[in-house]
Amino acid sequence: MAEPRIAVIIPCFNEAAAITEVVTAFTAALPTATIFVYDNNSTDATVELARAAGAQTRPELRQGKGHVVQRMFGDVEADVYVMVDGDGTYQADAATAMVARLLDEELDMIVGARVPETLTEGEVYRRGHDLGNRAFTGIAKVLFGSQFEDIFSGYRVMSRRFVKSFPLRSAGFEIETEITVHAVEVSAACAEVPTRYGARKEDSSSKLRTYRDGLRILRVAIGLFKDMRPMRFFGLLFMLFTVLAIGLGIPVFVDYLETGLVPRFPTAILASALQVLAFIFLTCGILLDSVSRSRREVRKLAYLGIPGPSAHRPSSV
Repeated sequence: MAEPRIAVIIPCFNEAAAITEVVTAFTAALPTATIFVYDNNSTDATVELARAAGAQTRPELRQGKGHVVQRMFGDVEADVYVMVDGDGTYQADAATAMVARLLDEELDMIVGARVPETLTEGEVYRRGHDLGNRAFTGIAKVLFGSQFEDIFSGYRVMSRRFVKSFPLRSAGFEIETEITVHAVEVSAACAEVPTRYGARKEDSSSKLRTYRDGLRILRVAIGLFKDMRPMRFFGLLFMLFTVLAIGLGIPVFVDYLETGLVPRFPTAILASALQVLAFIFLTCGILLDSVSRSRREVRKLAYLGIPGPSAHRPSSV
């Protein structure tokens, strides 16, 4: 059986401080892999250093990590994809075992859950990042039924059928959320393993903006929830507007029973309008749920139409 084609794909923006170390480390960990560095308009020597270290470099002019990942998934042909950030914070030697497990257990994605190397997380994570990661991980569990403990990890090993089976839409750091949701949507076989996560180099800075990107991620998560679970989304709106309508309407109805009059006519109209809106939301949920179910079936068929990891499972990796 043919050896699997392994590609290490690295999205980069101004990572000159660490890219040489990253390329060298993953070349040592996966000697048969091809290293691809996708540069996102870097203004430093990222591209030159990556080439000197032995990586193939390609540009992506649209700014944003999501755009880079879209380009990588579309361009690179491989059987196993190892996606990792170019900032040198992830454990390269863990890739060997992660790739082997993906092939041996016929999984579609293994996420490297980040475990800070230092005792004080603040020395590794920027202020607010750890709290935000935990909050959004909890949101993903509630909204989508995700079982991952670190949905924003930039370290993932994925099968070809997982990478090639869905169109990415996100432009920025919300891309990890979309990948996680896709795994849930097609019921992909996934696992999560702890991996060391270190601090950035002194002359390297995170591109993630805590509040701006956090709001974008939340917006995308809500949008994905609406698209994937329209009955639940619009059902919640139906319940909310129904409760408001009842709360406004009960005093009006009580007045009518006692006096036979409707003295608060505007309130009665508002309560009626809110209830009409509630039924509109319910109707939208019912109709869109059928559309969403059809879309899930199409995605599932596209996913199943691509050979899984077992087609390239050698005796050793």
